[in-house]
Amino acid sequence: MQTDRARHLLRVLIQRYIEDGQPVGSRTLSKDSGLDLSPATIRNVMSDLEDLGLVAAPHTSAGRVPTPKGYRLFVDTLVRYRPPRGGDMRKLAVELRERVDDPDTLVGSVSRMLSDLTSLAGIVSMPRGQHATLRQIEFLPLSDSRILVILVINDREVQNRILHVDREYTDSELQQAANFVNEHYAGADMHELRERVVGDMDKLRHSMNQAMLDIVTLAQSAMEGAAAPGGEYVLSGETKLMDFAELSDIETLRRLFEAFSRKRLILELLDRSIHADGVQVFIGEESGFRILDDCSVVTAPYHVDDDTIGVLGVIGPTRMAYDRIVPIVDLTARMLGSALNQRG
Repeated sequence: MQTDRARHLLRVLIQRYIEDGQPVGSRTLSKDSGLDLSPATIRNVMSDLEDLGLVAAPHTSAGRVPTPKGYRLFVDTLVRYRPPRGGDMRKLAVELRERVDDPDTLVGSVSRMLSDLTSLAGIVSMPRGQHATLRQIEFLPLSDSRILVILVINDREVQNRILHVDREYTDSELQQAANFVNEHYAGADMHELRERVVGDMDKLRHSMNQAMLDIVTLAQSAMEGAAAPGGEYVLSGETKLMDFAELSDIETLRRLFEAFSRKRLILELLDRSIHADGVQVFIGEESGFRILDDCSVVTAPYHVDDDTIGVLGVIGPTRMAYDRIVPIVDLTARMLGSALNQRG
């Protein structure tokens, strides 16, 4: 890569390959590059790029395709990013305004919008809620040994979840459980709440009768699903990856959907981006997970004030339109952070 000519030809080859997914031959490069070079000269440059590990020839006498190393050089130094289309961003802005008061709905909507805008799988982690504080809890009985738990967080956010319990609880017992939590833990940070309930239960176990133990156990169960800090994400549009030939064979799809089903793997990948300065691009094996070797992952953290509270991004083939995808991910993260800042 000592010459501008070689860099230009590599850029043209990668852009062409991204567009149609076919190995790029010297005659095509000669026509697309705008350079007055013979096919023989271009073949020599391609041979040099192959020696550097930036392109590869999948078949004898075929054209070349970019390698992950070639994509990395392209993303770092050669790509010319394109601003997202204004209409797309205005549509996203409308979605953010309409759903900003409901974090669960908001995250799902942003994930779907990312998928729609990029034709890839969109992923958004739930806001970590550094300042999430429990204000109130209520328990309501349902049929079939189920209980509706209503949590009020930060005075405005309401979370509802259903507990499946081992026995029927009376209205009086449920009121006692709510009173216990509200008296001892209202105003507590949600990060610490579950651990405090567990610790207090261990300390008080010897002085409680069985009925009270059951009530505190119920409160503990309610806390286990409440405001999980950074432990959830929404994935949308994963079936769109079937439209890419390089990901469409049964074995590759099986590995991909296995990766999507392994929550810990995806969360670990997102956590690696939580403190990143802007957009991160993991190409092929850079993700650190063999199951994603055929993919690229583009992520960006989103912020409220000075706190990084989540990560969003897209998952797709290494043959993705980085020039278009990276700016979309970057701007979406900024817009989501701005919407959450206005909400607060």
